[in-house]
Amino acid sequence: MIRSLRIAVADDERDMRDYFQAILPRLGHVVVAAASDGAELIAACRAATPDLIITDVKMPVMDGIEAARRIYEATPIPVILVSAHHDAEVLERAEQEHVLAFLVKPIKQADLEPAITVAMSRFEQFQALHKETADLRQALEDRKLIERAKGLLMKRTGLGEHDAFRRLQRLASDHNRKLVEVALMILTADEAFRIDA
Repeated sequence: MIRSLRIAVADDERDMRDYFQAILPRLGHVVVAAASDGAELIAACRAATPDLIITDVKMPVMDGIEAARRIYEATPIPVILVSAHHDAEVLERAEQEHVLAFLVKPIKQADLEPAITVAMSRFEQFQALHKETADLRQALEDRKLIERAKGLLMKRTGLGEHDAFRRLQRLASDHNRKLVEVALMILTADEAFRIDA
């Protein structure tokens, strides 16, 4: 069972907005915004910060895919796209813009619940992968700084690689700092002494 979600919906048809506002609470969710076009959806998401967006594709002012793209740039929020028909161009655009599920009208409660579950599950997986990638990238950057600081210590003190690394570790421990912080301080200090060089 999926947790209760704060959901923003958008559709230019009042009947569809009313349908979502009636059916989503039955599934245990809260509708925090009901927009009639893409621009309204963007404003509503800024104000309400929903957990999920369910939006129609074709709407006046701005379509649902463009609105989803702009919202995602500011805050990653999973999107379920709704359309009266599915054509190749819409599906292609949807794939490029963080859309995690696609429903064709008329939408039944039996379709909505699994789409929400799949969209949220995929979103959580993507977020975990994104964090893991960012962590790995940061670890690599940290490693490069530590290696540069170790090389500098070897050059300045004549220590071997192992001893230079042990000195970095000791400095980090003595000053209750992370190894990368000590490496950065050493590299910064070296730059300060080489300003006129």
